[in-house]
Amino acid sequence: MSEAFFPVRLTVRYAETDQMGVVHHSVYPVWFEVARTALSHAVGVPYTEWERRGILLMVGELTCRYRRPAHYDDEVTVWVRVGEIASRRVVFEYRVQGPDGSILVEGRTRHVVVDRATGRPTVLPDELRDSLRATRPIARNGS
Repeated sequence: MSEAFFPVRLTVRYAETDQMGVVHHSVYPVWFEVARTALSHAVGVPYTEWERRGILLMVGELTCRYRRPAHYDDEVTVWVRVGEIASRRVVFEYRVQGPDGSILVEGRTRHVVVDRATGRPTVLPDELRDSLRATRPIARNGS
């Protein structure tokens, strides 16, 4: 994985699998959220601080590409990075890596920056934008 990605390790719980012991497709967006939350803590601005400042990141789009299944009790790594920052939008990119290093899932979420009080789109404050910029890759090399 590129150093531009932030890793979060998880062990697949039984409740996250279907009758075949395979992680259900609906679990991956939850793992994406876990990774985003960990990333916000890692850059020193937990999401609770965003909310305290009246800013919400509303999911406007979610994509997942499923390549291989994860199974019960696998240790997986969810890699997350900031793919794009605009005045009213933030895009996160994800890769879920299996215990053997293979890529299981690739995903992306596009978030609209929303004012908590009004529920309307708003401009991302500079200090929050700067905290996310610190995580962005220098070059997009496809990794």
